[in-house]
Amino acid sequence: MLFFLMASAATPLSLKDIFRYKPFRRLWMAQFVSIFGDFLALFGVISMIAFRLHGKAVDVTAVTIAYVLPFAIVGPPAGVFVDRWNVKRVMITSDLVRAVLILLLLFVTDVREICAIFVVLSCVSAFFNPAQSVTLRTIVPKEGLLAANAMMSQAFYTVRILSPAAAGALVALLTEKSTFYLDSASFFFSALMLSSLTIIRPVAEQGGRKLKSLTAEFLEGNKFIFTHSALAFVFIAMSVAMFVMSAFSPLISIFVRDSLPMGPTLSSFVDSMVRHHFMHDVMAARSFFFGIISAMIGVGMIAGTQFVNRVARNRPKPHVVVAGLLVLGAGVALLGLFHTFYMAALSTFTMGFSIAFVIVPAQTLSQQETPPAMVGRVSSSFLSLLALSQTLGLLLSGYLAQALGVQRLFLACAATLVLLSGIGYLWIRERQPIAATAGNSN
Repeated sequence: MLFFLMASAATPLSLKDIFRYKPFRRLWMAQFVSIFGDFLALFGVISMIAFRLHGKAVDVTAVTIAYVLPFAIVGPPAGVFVDRWNVKRVMITSDLVRAVLILLLLFVTDVREICAIFVVLSCVSAFFNPAQSVTLRTIVPKEGLLAANAMMSQAFYTVRILSPAAAGALVALLTEKSTFYLDSASFFFSALMLSSLTIIRPVAEQGGRKLKSLTAEFLEGNKFIFTHSALAFVFIAMSVAMFVMSAFSPLISIFVRDSLPMGPTLSSFVDSMVRHHFMHDVMAARSFFFGIISAMIGVGMIAGTQFVNRVARNRPKPHVVVAGLLVLGAGVALLGLFHTFYMAALSTFTMGFSIAFVIVPAQTLSQQETPPAMVGRVSSSFLSLLALSQTLGLLLSGYLAQALGVQRLFLACAATLVLLSGIGYLWIRERQPIAATAGNSN
């Protein structure tokens, strides 16, 4: 702790600095292992639906929505309770409950049962996530929040790249049940790591336990968000970005299958692989290339989190978010304009890189500007808005692709992001003179 007391409040901490802090390192390890287990279990569930239950694409979408939608509904009221409760107990209890729930997947016989389990899992997770946000805000000083959020995001992105290969090997060798056992174990590990944390948080003033009091606290948190112009902008920007990403991400595989020519070099490579029986046919090759293109999103995200701490540490967070939206729009446009494997890989890398410049500053601004007593409510409303945007994007994805065509949908998504970044730039330019006038009057 002495290291942080010696640090100047005006000097943002680096990634190395924040990772040297033991409480944060334990929180990071708990998240890394837990998220890795979640990705393994998700792969196991998709494998079960596809190969054991002989499900369709709509079944996978239904399971995804069953997990995402409860965040949008349960998240906001959950944040009110988290602001009242002991966050350490909330996180540990949530981990232990989810460890048991995951094991129920061992006994499912149809997709409806999987959806039911995922709904309950999501409801429990809706309490864990704001509690984790409160914990991060409590154990990390303000000057370390940007680096801390970058490290937490990097854990997620790293797992996204590493987990598919590990999960595929586990399912092939030990069936999908092994992924459920490991995910359950990851929750127990997370609970153990969190139990070692000391979280000193001022007790929030409580206005009573009646519904009227809880509703007042919920409205107070949301009023704070939408009367704080910077937070309102980054929340809306994140929601639109999430909607756009969710709307076209499921269609990348269709784009690779139907619209992406391999060119002479890649065609020669595929012919060689097929002749030597490393690949079954051209469609297997396209599936392989789709895997590479998808993985580049994760690679871009990791690269982005490495740079965002340097770029954003001395710049206003809304400026960084606007720049991230603009680059994200450019990355999406590349996918719609150019039909080569290399440009598609560059496009998804650019998208991953720019997402870090939207997510990390937005989360950091939320934690820095929110009063400690409201962090649970504000963060849960933030997650709820993102979950709702993701759900709408998934639901409308197929319809929009059918109405516009995959290529035009990509370009429409790019135009939306560029337009949003332009609106954000104008908003910032208008706010700066107001802020300067207010500063001079003081």
